[in-house]
Amino acid sequence: MKRAVRYILLAAAVLIVLLLVLPFLIPVNQFRPKIESEASAAVGRKVEIGNLRLSLIRGSLSAENLSIADDPKFGSSPFLTAKSLYVGVELMPLILSRTLNVTSIVIEEPQVTLLRNPAGQWNFSTLSGAANKKDPPAAATAKSNSASSSGTASLSVKSLELKNGKLIVGSTASKKRSIYDNVTVTATGFSMTSKFPITLSADLPGGGKLSLDGTAGPIDQADAALTPLEAKLHVTSLNLASTGFLDPSLGLGGLVDMDSTMASQNGLASTKGSLKLSKALLVQGGSPAGVPATVDFNTRYDLRKEAGVINPSTVKIGAATARLNGTYASQGDDTVVDVKLVGENMPAKDLQDFLPAIGVHVPQGASLTAGTLNANLNIKGPTDRLVTDGTLGLDNGRLSGFNLGSKMSAISALTGLSTGSDLIIEKLSTNVHMAPNGLRAENFNAVVPSLGTLIGAGTVDARNNLDFKMVAKLNGPAPGGTGAAGVAGALGGLLGQVSGGGKSGGGTAIPFLIQGTTSDPKFVPDVSGLAKEMLKSQLGSLNAPAPSGAQQQNQQQNPLGALGGLFKKKKP
Repeated sequence: MKRAVRYILLAAAVLIVLLLVLPFLIPVNQFRPKIESEASAAVGRKVEIGNLRLSLIRGSLSAENLSIADDPKFGSSPFLTAKSLYVGVELMPLILSRTLNVTSIVIEEPQVTLLRNPAGQWNFSTLSGAANKKDPPAAATAKSNSASSSGTASLSVKSLELKNGKLIVGSTASKKRSIYDNVTVTATGFSMTSKFPITLSADLPGGGKLSLDGTAGPIDQADAALTPLEAKLHVTSLNLASTGFLDPSLGLGGLVDMDSTMASQNGLASTKGSLKLSKALLVQGGSPAGVPATVDFNTRYDLRKEAGVINPSTVKIGAATARLNGTYASQGDDTVVDVKLVGENMPAKDLQDFLPAIGVHVPQGASLTAGTLNANLNIKGPTDRLVTDGTLGLDNGRLSGFNLGSKMSAISALTGLSTGSDLIIEKLSTNVHMAPNGLRAENFNAVVPSLGTLIGAGTVDARNNLDFKMVAKLNGPAPGGTGAAGVAGALGGLLGQVSGGGKSGGGTAIPFLIQGTTSDPKFVPDVSGLAKEMLKSQLGSLNAPAPSGAQQQNQQQNPLGALGGLFKKKKP
């Protein structure tokens, strides 16, 4: 028994000695030129590695450094660098006959730079054996050159892995770069000439994660960027500002979660899936949306033309649904879109919490509790400088908790009407122009049954400040008498037609301004507007018949001063 134990210990000692000594007895560094040459022939680039060492425990050759040259058209900096490289090998053929049979390749902590030039070509497009035929790398030997036609077919390993890498993406025309960290790519049964399973994971710029699982290959010999791919793509918390889709200098942003399927063949890629946009902020001066928008999309993209089509897709915010379709294209660093968004009979209350994303805040203490919204919008331009033009409309809306009459005390006094604690809007329509720095509304027209019609135009700037010039066309004839009623009667005679209004149907038109912010609007008299209309009236009277005594007495009154009193302003 003791003798058996001694034999076991002796065998273990011999094995340990072999493990420690054998790597030094096998001159594995002699394989370095062969590995560099065959790798260079396979990728069509100069490949360099550091001194090789043999690890019997891992069953692999290791090198401290790895470098793959870039396409010369993109510069002299390396396409890939790595701190270490492990090449799995079959040990017995290596030990007994010095035969190198590669089974796996692991590249640890690589840094890969992907660049696109103004012509739309990527620097990885020439990563194939075909590229080697056209422009053999300097490191390739004459033997590898003569065998390069079969080099791609011979490059086949059970596993190819890039671990904990960094991916830098940009264009040659700009210094702007997007950086993806902790990138890991695994291809099993890898071959340049056949389909193989592939997985990818990465940390996205500014946070969030990306994962891909599918199949790729065979590698396109003319352009590696056109290699067929079928995969499922999962994205969480993609920051639109960090990735450059929205302009971070304006404070814009949003987070995207996405699940989609991708299929690329012969340079045409299709993508179907669903994405959720949370905390959207699309206009400077707005604030992040309180509810997400969900987009069920279907796109087709031409990789050669770098242009695509958004097939009919849907956008949902709560129960509100809109249709989306259009085109998009890559132009340098920018993705340029031309999109049509149409929504009909969308519940206004479901959209209320998304409105801050476009710089519209419901007044404090108020809420949209009823009504349907209609939108017909064109969205164009680079994604970080989008411009939206079109029309918006609201039917049968109710803004609960907003007493317009108390905000417009002068008009309430003139008419003797009360709008109540809730604002009822029978119909509202306006043309809008929305850019990252603010919003402009034109041809604003709102029918308020308790008051009349509000018309005008204005802007909401990057600080959410309101600047609207409006006219209230009051319901019915203004009452006679003295005080407020007398002023209304006088105004009805003096103002005539104001912004297409005037005494239409016997009503009175009152110009006013909306200032403050969307969350705290201020309604103030437009004194300059009143003065202009009164001057027009006086100039027109020069050619009119002489007034009667009663009319002269009325003209001597000061309706402007009386109106100032109604707005609680003393006459100067």
